[in-house]
Amino acid sequence: MYGLSATNYCVREAGPSFSLCPGNHKLNDIRSIIIMPLKMWSSPCRLATQFIFWRCMRGIFPETYIHLKEATVEDRGQNETVIPGELPLVQELTSTLREWAVIWRKLYVNNKVTLFHQLRQMTYSLIEWRSQILSGTLPKDELAELKKKVTAKIDHGNRMLGLDLVVRDDNGNILDPDETSTVALFKAHEVASKRIEEKIQEEKSILQNLDLRGQSIFSAVHTYGLYMNFKNFVCNIGEDAELFIALYDPDRSTFISENYLIRWGSNGMPKEIEKLNNLQAVFTDLSSNDLIRPRISLVCQIVRVGHMELKEGKKHTCGLRRPFGVAVMDITDIIHGKVDDEEKQHFIPFQQIAMETHIRQRQMIMSPLITSHVIGENEPLTSVLNKVIATKEVNHKGQGLWVSLKLLPGDLTQVQKNFSHLVDRSTAIARKMGFPEIILPGDVRNDIYVTLIHGEFDKGKKKTPKNVEVTMSVYDEDGKLLEKAIHPGAGYEGISEYKSVVYYQVKQPCWYETVKVSIAIEEVTRCHIRFTFRHRSSQESRDKSERAFGVAFVKLMNTDGTTLQDGRHDLVIYKGDNKKMEDAKFYLTLPGTKAEMEEKELQASKSLANFTPTKDSTKDSFQIATLICSTKLTQNVDLLGLLNWRSNSQNIEHNLKKLMEVDGGEIVKFLQDTLDALFNIMMEMSENETYDSLVFDALVFIISLIGDIKFQHFNPVLETYIYKHFSATLAYVKLSKVLNFYVANAEDSSKTDLLFAALKALKYLFRFIIQSRVLYLRFYGQSEDGDEFNNSIRKLFLSFNMLMDRPLEEAVKIKGAALKYLPSIVNDVKLVFDPVELSVLFCKFIQSIPDNQLVRQKLNCMTKIVESNLFRQSECRDVLLPLLIDQLSGQLDDNSSKPDHEASSQLLSNILEVLDRKDVGPTTMHVQLIMERLLRRINRTVIGMSRQSPHIRSFVACMIAILQQMDDSHYGHYISTFKTRQDIIDFLMETFIMFKDLIGKNVYAIDWMVMNMTQSRVFLRAINQFAEVLTRFFMDQASFELQLWNNYFHLAVAFLTHESLQLETFSQAKRNKIVKKYGDMRKEIGFRIRDMWYNLGPHKIKFIPSMVGPILEVTLTPEVELRKATIPIFFDMMQCEFNFSGNGDFHMFENELITKLDQEVEGGRGDEQYKVLLEKLLLEHCRKHKYLSSSGEVFALLVSSLLENLLDYRTIIMHDESKENRMSCTVNLLNFYKEKKREDIYIRYLYKLRDLHRDCENYTEAAYTLLLHAELLQWSDKPCVPHLLQRDSYYVYTQQELKEKLYQEIIAYFDKGKMWEKAIKLSKELAENYESKVFDYEGLGNLLKKRASFYENIIKAMRPQPEYFAVGYYGQGFPSFLRNKIFIYRGKEYERREDFSLRLLTQFPNAEKMTSTTPPGEDIKNSPKQYMQCFTVKPVMSLPPGYKDKPVPEQILNYYRANEVQQFKYSRPFRKGEKDPDNEFATMWIERTTYTTAYTFPGILKWFEVKQISTEEISPLENAIETMELTNEKISNCVQQHAWDRSLSVHPLSMLLNGIVDPAVMGGYSNYEKAFFTEKYLQEHPEDQEKVELLKRLIALQMPLLTEGIRIHGEKLTKQLKPLHERLSSCFQELKEKVEKLYGVITLPPNLTERKQSRTGSVVLPYIMSSTLRRLSITSVTSSVVSNSSNSSDNAPSRPGSEASILEPLFERRASSGARVEDIPLREDSENRISKFKRKDWNLSKSQVIAEKAPEHDLMSPSRKAQRPKSLQLVDSRLTPFHGSSPPQSTFLSPPPLTPKATRTLSSPSLQTDGLMTSTLPPPPPPKSKPYESSQRNSEEIAPPLPVRKEAKTPPPPPPKIRKSGILSSEPGSQ
Repeated sequence: MYGLSATNYCVREAGPSFSLCPGNHKLNDIRSIIIMPLKMWSSPCRLATQFIFWRCMRGIFPETYIHLKEATVEDRGQNETVIPGELPLVQELTSTLREWAVIWRKLYVNNKVTLFHQLRQMTYSLIEWRSQILSGTLPKDELAELKKKVTAKIDHGNRMLGLDLVVRDDNGNILDPDETSTVALFKAHEVASKRIEEKIQEEKSILQNLDLRGQSIFSAVHTYGLYMNFKNFVCNIGEDAELFIALYDPDRSTFISENYLIRWGSNGMPKEIEKLNNLQAVFTDLSSNDLIRPRISLVCQIVRVGHMELKEGKKHTCGLRRPFGVAVMDITDIIHGKVDDEEKQHFIPFQQIAMETHIRQRQMIMSPLITSHVIGENEPLTSVLNKVIATKEVNHKGQGLWVSLKLLPGDLTQVQKNFSHLVDRSTAIARKMGFPEIILPGDVRNDIYVTLIHGEFDKGKKKTPKNVEVTMSVYDEDGKLLEKAIHPGAGYEGISEYKSVVYYQVKQPCWYETVKVSIAIEEVTRCHIRFTFRHRSSQESRDKSERAFGVAFVKLMNTDGTTLQDGRHDLVIYKGDNKKMEDAKFYLTLPGTKAEMEEKELQASKSLANFTPTKDSTKDSFQIATLICSTKLTQNVDLLGLLNWRSNSQNIEHNLKKLMEVDGGEIVKFLQDTLDALFNIMMEMSENETYDSLVFDALVFIISLIGDIKFQHFNPVLETYIYKHFSATLAYVKLSKVLNFYVANAEDSSKTDLLFAALKALKYLFRFIIQSRVLYLRFYGQSEDGDEFNNSIRKLFLSFNMLMDRPLEEAVKIKGAALKYLPSIVNDVKLVFDPVELSVLFCKFIQSIPDNQLVRQKLNCMTKIVESNLFRQSECRDVLLPLLIDQLSGQLDDNSSKPDHEASSQLLSNILEVLDRKDVGPTTMHVQLIMERLLRRINRTVIGMSRQSPHIRSFVACMIAILQQMDDSHYGHYISTFKTRQDIIDFLMETFIMFKDLIGKNVYAIDWMVMNMTQSRVFLRAINQFAEVLTRFFMDQASFELQLWNNYFHLAVAFLTHESLQLETFSQAKRNKIVKKYGDMRKEIGFRIRDMWYNLGPHKIKFIPSMVGPILEVTLTPEVELRKATIPIFFDMMQCEFNFSGNGDFHMFENELITKLDQEVEGGRGDEQYKVLLEKLLLEHCRKHKYLSSSGEVFALLVSSLLENLLDYRTIIMHDESKENRMSCTVNLLNFYKEKKREDIYIRYLYKLRDLHRDCENYTEAAYTLLLHAELLQWSDKPCVPHLLQRDSYYVYTQQELKEKLYQEIIAYFDKGKMWEKAIKLSKELAENYESKVFDYEGLGNLLKKRASFYENIIKAMRPQPEYFAVGYYGQGFPSFLRNKIFIYRGKEYERREDFSLRLLTQFPNAEKMTSTTPPGEDIKNSPKQYMQCFTVKPVMSLPPGYKDKPVPEQILNYYRANEVQQFKYSRPFRKGEKDPDNEFATMWIERTTYTTAYTFPGILKWFEVKQISTEEISPLENAIETMELTNEKISNCVQQHAWDRSLSVHPLSMLLNGIVDPAVMGGYSNYEKAFFTEKYLQEHPEDQEKVELLKRLIALQMPLLTEGIRIHGEKLTKQLKPLHERLSSCFQELKEKVEKLYGVITLPPNLTERKQSRTGSVVLPYIMSSTLRRLSITSVTSSVVSNSSNSSDNAPSRPGSEASILEPLFERRASSGARVEDIPLREDSENRISKFKRKDWNLSKSQVIAEKAPEHDLMSPSRKAQRPKSLQLVDSRLTPFHGSSPPQSTFLSPPPLTPKATRTLSSPSLQTDGLMTSTLPPPPPPKSKPYESSQRNSEEIAPPLPVRKEAKTPPPPPPKIRKSGILSSEPGSQ
């Protein structure tokens, strides 16, 4: 096996593998290909396969993958071009298939199913056709046809896929724009586009309407053929049969075609065995009228040939033709093109005629009720087939015919050519009985169709009617039989005698048998058809004795020389002596038809005595029908008279007049004879001028006739006659004389119609005249009458001029006809007349037409002159062109009222197309003339024309053509034609504006790639030419034109940035094609822009800052060379402004660049490479400058930073569905523009951010975003500058109005976001404005109503608090704005951490979630991957100063717990010191991290970056104090709820008390005792003395709370709960005694159980937790004995901290997931530790402290419970009903009714505890609050920066291990 190396590397063996070394082995031909054994390959070689690109495929490939092709290589080297040695069409097919394959894959990926399947079908077709073409076996005609199909399919597919339109010539070859004129190119585009559009519409209509399916193939064809292949005939006959197959119209009951005859043998095979499997026929000459018949049937009549009856024996007569049956098939669908499958075999069922026995027949015949013609076999076959068609169902018993059918477009010649595989010499041709729609010249036909209709025969001496057989034969007048003149059907030669079908014993047989009689033309006049009638007996012996009993005949030619008329003829049957009956000379003297008989009735003759017509003796009758289809015989007596004019010269005038009434078909059959007769009359009867005008009129009539579509194919016949057969050398004299007479007497109304007809026929009339003159000169040479002929032409034009000069009302029809038809004579007349003089005559003719009359006709006339050969002669153009330009100039004049743009553009296009030809002589001066006179008018026409005008494209094409044909000298000359400098300015201004407009608004479709590129190439050259004019005339100080230069620069930039030139947006194939043909035009114009800029010199400052944007567009073009060349212009601008501004800065340039950069990058331009290059080049130039080194460097870095943000923003917007990432990028840009004080852009991005928030339903953030806009405004009547508005929906004039509207919108957003506190604040500011500034009291009233609802919502409405999450993005894989940063996120309502994490991971599917919450190391930060860290943090409340020391309702405080926060805490447990195996809790510390964000929450984002991180440690003692506080708060809350609402279910209380007082849990206290209440601990930690005392008081505080709980439980006791209550009471008694003994007694005030009235409107819900029960113990020993708790009281006692206020009933707020928050550290950083500390008490402490953290609404989440430590499972399950079943604590559904006064939370930093230090009066219990609020509030409200005991996010250390712990059990639920 071998491989093939095809690469620009030399391969050297290097040990076991290869090394690839750069070499000079360019592979330009086959010789560069190295074949080597595959065994030498190894893995390093696989690198080579990566170099697979188009045209530079390099690498080592298996030999089987390489196919060597013949090719030619051009431009060897870097830009080599490989041209395959295949047909151009194959090359196009290959490139098309490659291009489609890429798109096909994209369609699949994008799930565009319909288009995918369509493209697949077209691709398969192209592949199949390509293989057919490559096979080289197709005949030339089939190849040409296939080429058309291929190009049509490619063009259709390209349009469907939105690819470029391919323009082709008539042969399907792709047009080369370099070899094609612009106008021709434009027309080719139009034609191609229209053709494809028609094809698409056609296919759509076919899909929509099945009736139209298939007609598209035949739309342009007028004649058709139906191909039939007869496969088989199955029928049990037992005798020979004849099958007559024909087309039949069942609606008209007429046969359309002649019969196709098949003779079938009794053995079930064709009689002629050579015809087996070769029975084919074509029914030809079908017209489009036949195709639209409602129904068409294919019928087969079967006639058996044998005995009278099937079962008769040998003694019976043989050879009788008897009717047997029919077979009918409806072929309407095939004829209409709906079915087109030549391979499909159709079954046609056979219907046999009913067979009767002789006896039965006779009985029925004798029956008077039944007529004989309906019986059995005696029923005519046509009647049977009509019945079969009507019934549609046939009991065929498997008998019938098998045929295949196909409709073929074209006449017989075309069919034989195009379908040679179907139609060959052996195929039978069955012609239509009539002429086709279009009669073709040379189609010689002389067919006479004779149909035997019916007869009536007397039975004579017989008892029964005769079995009549008609024998038909053709004889001449001498009685000689014409052999083989009768054709029963196509497929067989003629026969001499035709015998009819015999109907058994029928008096009135109906045959309806049609045969064709073919006789030579010259014999027709002598021939007649004879019919003999004979009775046939079924007995052979009798039959032999039967003689013919009658004879009839019909002559084919009438006495007047015309042919027998079509239609039915009743013939006379003669009887008599057989010998006389056979004597033609005898019977031909008698009348043949009854019509003749009636004429001769009065002429009795003796010869009739022994030989009389039947009517005189019997009632016998016989009827036939005839139809003559002959191109040589006429039935028209007038035409015949004209053709035989010499024999009847006195009737010439009559016959000439009557000729106009003859049917056209008759005339074209005798076209040459008729024309010969006319010219012979004209020449031979020249003395009689009467005939001249008659002959002229007849000639005009014939020419007009041939102009009819039916006879259009006779145009070549007429031309052949003129140039080959016409010989009247002097006809021109008479014809021109009559024509002159008609034109000169145009005012004669009697001649108007004749003149009009003559003008329509003018082209051929003049061909006769000119050919006559040519013949004359050929025979006689130039003679003295030459001037006479020329004078007749001049006279004719003079007559026309006089005619045209008459008033318009007169003969307007004639004038129009003259303008339309006169140019048609040009090419003929110039053969015998001086072309220059002819040009002059035409000029005078055009000038004779008054202005503003017949404008369109005049322009069309000139267009035809331009299309003639006359205009191709340079000297003729010298005459004609000035006139044409004058006329066009008048049309395109600005003052023209109603210019005819369509006709003008057509004329101009044709002129320019001729001038672009290479074979028309010198054109330079002609182009110059057009340029001088028309260029500017065309420009102005284009400028003034609507882009929707149908003519705009044509005029632009003309303008491009003029510019393309102008050489450099033309440009220079044109500028010199302007008289003043202002004229040049005006022209350049117009041109620049027009070019820019055309570039910006394409007049050509985007897929007209070739036309657009041609336009661009011409424009580029023109722009460069005009740039030189700018430099030459408008550069110096005095003549500088700022606006002109400005327009130039904007035009050049628009050109450079035009979409059709952006090569990088195209496929590689298209890019290569464009570069090869046109190059990269952007580079050329870009370099010219650079040069023109540097040429400006001191004028540059005038273009700053206006040109910053355009130059930026140039530099953003993704072409490296162009960027390097143009970016330094920026530095030049900086330098220029620095030098000329006087300020020594470049602020104008800086601001403009920032503005434009924002617009351009957002619009999709710019990339990372541009950012790098821009920074690099600016820094290089700035650092070299003496004064700009520092400021320029700062600016360069600033722009680079901006670009980075903009590129990030664009990338996210375009490719990232994440709204969060979009918001981040938007805010980055906001910050940048705010810093740069760019309010306009800043506000624009504000609204982008607002829209993003609104889409995500972040209404709070949307409000804060809009607030930034409002803060830029003042409450004043200053007008709004435009950039402050930014939106169409606000129509305001002053800043005050705008600010008011913004406030209203912001308030609405705050309301939706449930941020009623912020809404109130803004409404107060707005109310102040309404009340004291604008005095809008109505608005004020509405506003106050809203504000009232906000206050009510704060107290009553449900408002869940969001959770906050810390998220760290680590690794280099994240975008720069996220990389290695930590953010705090504000969660959505009810969003859990798991859901939040999932949402983040959805945005970053490749990110790896970190399981630890510890900060990552540098290895992770520098990793190329993405690592994400996510955990929950707790906000640090910052209470407004006004709330300190005041009773504040809990609902108000709840707002501040989750809002207006900037610091967040996260707690993580860790061990310090040696582990105590008996009490792990003693050494478990808490590490508490505080995160400070850049901005306060909520804000303009749902997340902000962390700017500061601080860490502190919480000792085990402080942790224990926090734990006890939380537990006491939980008990207090529950007790107060039940004190408030006695209807509450007692079960939650039961579970709570049971969990706390169970003696098994008593061990919890012992943990604290072992850890902290020892002498050893106090000696080691003397500073903790006060904290230890505080912990003891907290334990003691629990007793009175439990006492009250037990009391309430007893009051609400049910029978079922009595045993439990007794158990609780006994357990509690033991517990209480121990605690009071060790830690003292605390007494609760009696008002705990009292129901107090709430202040009206202050609704506090039981399930909304009140402020934390105030700790009446010292919280910070180091600071003072001041309590960090906030005491809440309405009736505050004299001593601070009085229990009276603290124990007021409060509504407990719904607890949140205490343990769920805890499980985050459990799952993350604490998982490893937990594995070490397997003890239950550790797990207990975890869940215990967790309660501090999470928001209330997640308490009962399944995930939270799933993560709970085992030791809490029982407790939690018991607590579950408390959260889930108790109505007040279920979920926030609606505000409950008004309840007693809300508990007030007193923020009291100076609360003294001096009276609480005694053992007899321990500190009161902390006020009830959520577990996670207790320490938080205590610390936050007093000193937010340093909260001491709160947010144990990670679980604090557990208390000493005790199985039963009320403290622990309460925490998970308390939240």
